[in-house]
Amino acid sequence: MTVIKAPTQEQRIQAQCCLFDMDGLLLNTEDIYTEASVMILARYGLGDSYHWGIKTKLMGLREDDAAVLFVEETGLPLSPAEYLVERKKLHAELFPTCKPLPGVMRLVQHLRAQKFPIAVATSSHADAFAVKSRNNGALFTLFDSHITTGDDKLISKGKPAPDLFLVAHKRLGFAPETASAAVVFEDAVSGVQAGLNAGMNVVWVRDPRLPREEELEKKCFAVVESMAEFDPQWIGVAGFAKDGEVDGVKA
Repeated sequence: MTVIKAPTQEQRIQAQCCLFDMDGLLLNTEDIYTEASVMILARYGLGDSYHWGIKTKLMGLREDDAAVLFVEETGLPLSPAEYLVERKKLHAELFPTCKPLPGVMRLVQHLRAQKFPIAVATSSHADAFAVKSRNNGALFTLFDSHITTGDDKLISKGKPAPDLFLVAHKRLGFAPETASAAVVFEDAVSGVQAGLNAGMNVVWVRDPRLPREEELEKKCFAVVESMAEFDPQWIGVAGFAKDGEVDGVKA
């Protein structure tokens, strides 16, 4: 794992809140999405048609938008609606097995302990969120009720539009003009673009299997390949406790 871009001492900020994407960022669900998609394609002799070029385009999109793109890109002989029916059946079986990704629990627990405002902003619809979070209560209870899903009535457009993050930010009690003090954690290109379009500081936790996008990386506040590499001091929060310390103070 690698820290691709970290803010200098002068570039560090005093953030007001953090907004977290979910799929592939908090939970390992992106691998499950891939598994389910390949299983469906294999039923129609198209198992080899799925690749990271398609995966990159799909990541972060709302399910309706993703279904249309998936059918177009793979040549699957189903309508987007028919594909979603098959996919949801597999997801119901697979998603309860999803788990937090490395570094997630440590960071979220730390921010919660520091009484730092946090929220989940996910393109997943509410029913899908319920399935994914069912066995991950230890993580999602840390966010209280600050969960915004992609089917929220206030969200007109999905990523890369900024709607999702702007709504989540507002629900935390912050005014729109303070967006520049918000931090968005994202793994998908469309999500990174959405955070930037919202005028927020984006931490791109990019999958090392993704092709590099250096121009987009330059626009991000930080770029890492694992949440475990993020330093809360970059955003003005106390650092993680070291051995023999409690909340950064020697015991």
